[in-house]
Formats: sequence, structure tokens, C-alpha cells
Amino acid sequence: MRLPVFLTALILLAAPAAAQGVTKDAPARSAEEQAVLAVVNRLFDAMRAGDSAAVLAIVHPSAKLFRFGTRDGALTLTADSIDAFVRAIGRPHAEVWDERTANERVFIDGPMAVVWLDYVFFLGTKFSHCGADAFQLFRGPDGWKIASIADTQRREGCAPAFGRRP
Repeated sequence: MRLPVFLTALILLAAPAAAQGVTKDAPARSAEEQAVLAVVNRLFDAMRAGDSAAVLAIVHPSAKLFRFGTRDGALTLTADSIDAFVRAIGRPHAEVWDERTANERVFIDGPMAVVWLDYVFFLGTKFSHCGADAFQLFRGPDGWKIASIADTQRREGCAPAFGRRP
């Protein structure tokens, strides 16, 4: 008799979480966190579409791009304005730029938000590289805008973030 009562209680406790779409892979997010992630996802959609105008609509005019990596065995940091990245997205290219993400984490404090995520990048259907992205966003009169993008790039160790080899 205790087992059916326990199962009923378990089901009733789990129902609200299921109704919100909460799973191990998709934590419950506030409306503000969802808004921040929507901006980041619009960037990835624009990359897939090759739409530089869509990117310009979601980046702050003074946005910066930072790349952390290794070249010839030495650690490197490259900083640039976002302009070259935007131009590259809009330049015709044969393959779709497909950045797939996992483990998105969102932190917000007033007008600042940070999104940290793991990614795997494909050129068309061919694996290119993986790493982590860190976005800083600013909430101004026009809503959330990307203020900076920082990423790492590697070709090894991509499986843990996605549960399988890309």
C-alpha cells in the first residue's frame, strides 16, 4: 500500500517540472535568461543563413571578438572588432556555417549578461572544430545586444560536451 502512495507523490511532484520542460539537459530558465539566449541563438541562425545584416541587428556597435588558442605550441589571444566577423558571415561561402551548442549557462546582473556554452562547429556536414564560447551582452534601450564574443578552438576533446564524437 505504501508503494502506490509513494509513486503517486513522486508523479505529483514531477508533474510541474515536466510541464515546464525541465530536463537534465534543459534547466528551467527565467524569461530574462530566455531573452538573452534568444539573442545568442539568433547569431547562430544568422551564421547558418550567411546573413550579416541579422548579425548587425544583435551586436553592439563597439562589440569585440576574442579568440583564445594555440599556434605553433604557444598560447595566443587575438582581439578584433566584430566587423571582420560580420563581413565573413555575409561573404558567400559554399558550406553552411553550423555551430551546434550544449551546456548553455546564463548569468545576469542588471544590464550585463554572460552566456557560456560548449560548441561544435561544422562546415556543411564536415566537422571543423569545437570549443567554448563566452558571450557578454548589454541590455540597453533596444534590448539585449552582444558586446563581446570570446571563443576557444580545438579539434580534440569535443565528445564530452555532446555525449558523442562529432
